[in-house]
Amino acid sequence: MKAAVIVFPGSNCDRDVAVALEASMRAKPLMVWHRDTELPKVDLVVVPGGFSYGDYLRCGAMAAHSPIMREVKARADAGMRVLGICNGFQILTESGLLPGVLMRNKDLKFICKDVHLRVENDRTDFCRYYRSGDVVRFPIAHAEGNWFVEPKAYREMEDNGQIAFRYATLEGKVDPESNPNGSLGNVAGIYNEKFNVLGLMPHPERLAEDLLGGSDGRLMFDSLVEALS
Repeated sequence: MKAAVIVFPGSNCDRDVAVALEASMRAKPLMVWHRDTELPKVDLVVVPGGFSYGDYLRCGAMAAHSPIMREVKARADAGMRVLGICNGFQILTESGLLPGVLMRNKDLKFICKDVHLRVENDRTDFCRYYRSGDVVRFPIAHAEGNWFVEPKAYREMEDNGQIAFRYATLEGKVDPESNPNGSLGNVAGIYNEKFNVLGLMPHPERLAEDLLGGSDGRLMFDSLVEALS
């Protein structure tokens, strides 16, 4: 398996996800600068978290027009796997690779804490080491994680199995109290229609080894290695 991490000005999680990928792949991923126009032949691209372009204009809006994103979009349309984490999720919605928008959190505050997520669909390359209904713990760190899409599109996504993760209690209950940002349906992560693109606001790379306080996130990277190797 070969992987690449896109590096934008303002990224602050690109090295974190590279470390997590290397631990699972046992090989270093490529670090691809946002102004590059060509993408090496890889099986996976990760669009990392951070504050691309300082979050000016609108989170992810400027990064979505970086030269490399044209190539990422073309490869994703051809079936390449793409993982967008936090700001990466915002970039994927702005670039049209994922549906919906990510708005300001319901309390208009930046939130940084661990949350529990319920796995909604494990039948993908991203989640084959999880099971639907599993509860995992990932950190969040965002001010614009309030995902929204029109109700008709939301119902279609639910029917298609495109909801990947929901914010939940430790027991797996999905309720308003476990929703940190006001996201529609407690949604924390979604797939595209072909299930080769995943975007999520929580950070699996920040809990990918026991020394960090937990390893629930490691299973996502192990899943991708198993599927793409």
